Amino acid sequence: MAWQQLHIATDPEHADAFQDALENLGAAAVTLTDGADQPVFEPPPGARPLWNTTVVTALFDEDTDCDALLTALADQGLKPADHRVEALADQVWERAWMDDFQPMRFGERLWIVPSWSEAPDAAAVNLKLDPGLAFGTGTHDTTALCLEWLDGADLRGRRVLDFGCGSGVLAIAALLLGADNALGTDIDPQALTASADNAAANGVANGLDLCLPEAMPAGYRCDLLVANILAGPLIDLAGMLAGYCRPGAPMALSGILADQAQAVRDAYTPWFNLGPTRQRGDWVRIDGVRRG
Repeated sequence: MAWQQLHIATDPEHADAFQDALENLGAAAVTLTDGADQPVFEPPPGARPLWNTTVVTALFDEDTDCDALLTALADQGLKPADHRVEALADQVWERAWMDDFQPMRFGERLWIVPSWSEAPDAAAVNLKLDPGLAFGTGTHDTTALCLEWLDGADLRGRRVLDFGCGSGVLAIAALLLGADNALGTDIDPQALTASADNAAANGVANGLDLCLPEAMPAGYRCDLLVANILAGPLIDLAGMLAGYCRPGAPMALSGILADQAQAVRDAYTPWFNLGPTRQRGDWVRIDGVRRG
């Protein structure tokens, strides 16, 4: 079956109204996307921030009269800032989605491999991970920067803290690369559930502990810290994160835009000897070693 998509440009205040109206008019699916390449960073649990220019895309069968749809929307007081109609040939949608996610290599040893793919190198460290609701599949530059750092770290026998664990990808990678234990913490309980499921799928559930930040064990100290969150929280939490690190513990921070790097470096300089800032796309990683 062939389809057509009606793309409607609007503002955040009207996006939900367009979505509801299009669903009521028979859309098979409705999605909201960014119409102006405006980044929206990881929101708090339950929040759904939208872009200043939001594109509402509705999927209809090929015989639908899109002009009639626009008239029906106008009758409800909904007038798009702009719109276009796109023909969409039929295809196997599940396969098309899966084809977007292929095995990815990070550093020398580590691969992220979706469940439907064969590992390109069976002898490598292969982390099985499918795209899901929690942040972190390796496709984002910040996650890639941290995975590459972990691949080059000496993790044998280490106790690792993954602060802001999302999908658990960094903690699981650390365990597969030789860490004895990893603790993952996140403000979103859904992230903890996803991390537990992903750890089980990779056979490392026994090595991974999970908790909300307020439930961190008293007196906890790690041998290695990785925190892939955002620059603002990283700056605010610098003293606390430093307190979780034993003297000599390596750490890596990401979720930082290039123009935020100096502010983050300044926040961590009192406790860490910092290495060069590493950049990938618009994002950077800052790593260093905890001073005694």
